[in-house]
Amino acid sequence: MSQNDTRAYLASARAWLAEQAPAYSGAARRGLSVEEDLALGRRWLHLKSEHGYAAITMPKIYGGGGGTEIEKVIFTNEENNYDLPTGYFGISLGMPVPMLLKYASEEVLRELVPPAIRGEQIWCQLFSEPAAGSDLAALTMRATPDGDGWRLNGQKLWTSWAQYSDWGVVVVRTDPTVPKHAGLTYFYVDMKSPGVEVRVIPKLAGESEINEVFFNDVFVPDAQRMGGVGGGFKVAMETLMIERYAVSDEAVGGISVEKFVDLAMRTRINGQPALADGEVRRLIADTVAERQGLRSIHRRAMAAIAAGTEPGPEGAIRKLLGARRRQQVSAVAMDLLGVDGVIMTEGAQPTEDFTESWIESPPLRIAGGSDEILRNTIAEKVLGLPQDHRPDKGIPFNKLS
Repeated sequence: MSQNDTRAYLASARAWLAEQAPAYSGAARRGLSVEEDLALGRRWLHLKSEHGYAAITMPKIYGGGGGTEIEKVIFTNEENNYDLPTGYFGISLGMPVPMLLKYASEEVLRELVPPAIRGEQIWCQLFSEPAAGSDLAALTMRATPDGDGWRLNGQKLWTSWAQYSDWGVVVVRTDPTVPKHAGLTYFYVDMKSPGVEVRVIPKLAGESEINEVFFNDVFVPDAQRMGGVGGGFKVAMETLMIERYAVSDEAVGGISVEKFVDLAMRTRINGQPALADGEVRRLIADTVAERQGLRSIHRRAMAAIAAGTEPGPEGAIRKLLGARRRQQVSAVAMDLLGVDGVIMTEGAQPTEDFTESWIESPPLRIAGGSDEILRNTIAEKVLGLPQDHRPDKGIPFNKLS
């Protein structure tokens, strides 16, 4: 896009949001139950889909906007200025649907992608297990052949929005006799299938989006396999690479630095505005500088992806630093708020409330790869350092103690 095209798109998106977003944002969400907020979110996503904003970079033939990564960045930055019910659909449009576009048949794409883009259906991502999170290749949930399909048995954990999901992508072990990375296969599964049980996991912060999901002899047609049998780890890594790029510019969904500056102007340290304090000013400067650097990494990666290149390991940098910065800024904001900083406001959103942003930060430093895993990825894949010693390398999974 030329600079004139970019400015024109920004002006158009900003004007559209100013006209439409208030009816779905802020005060419009206060007092709503999760179910009511989700219904509002579905209506918002459907409205966006009608104007090409719901899935900006996805093909128009499936209901997307057919636009560029730059347009997506521009619109997302402007949308982040509002407190909108978009979180329910972040996984759907950010990970499973892009993987469908790569691996599913044309018939499947026409059937499943448009409802996801319109918010009529929600997808979840079934990866982690009680003993397999950061080490995804250690998962034990199994799939055994059954006619023209597979029978799934086992448990998944920490699955976001599974209680509302219609479909999910899942990685399971199809061959325990080979090394752990080689025996995995990737499917998409109907979450309403007989034998699927979803249990919500309560959170300290109140309403929970995380779940444990049990599969009891669930049948999945082989036609719903994505990638080759035994090739699931590769597809899962592609998904996680996308996830690490899918985080928002505002420190993985937290409150913007501009709102922190507003708070620092209103609060006081030793009788002076907090904004005059050297440590507060340094935090703001560091956050802005880091944000710009991470945005540069992200935009360069998005341009490469748009040109047909797979997501690179640099996404680990963005997620690692963004999640940590969100927690740090939110903690300082709570200190500035004093006793008000420890009050949990029912229904508060992490994009509007510093306490909610802080208490929701630790899970973000685990989801999609913990800090330790991300550091290993950066060390090995970005800096070219030697791999950690792996005593299980080359050993069949069923021989591991």
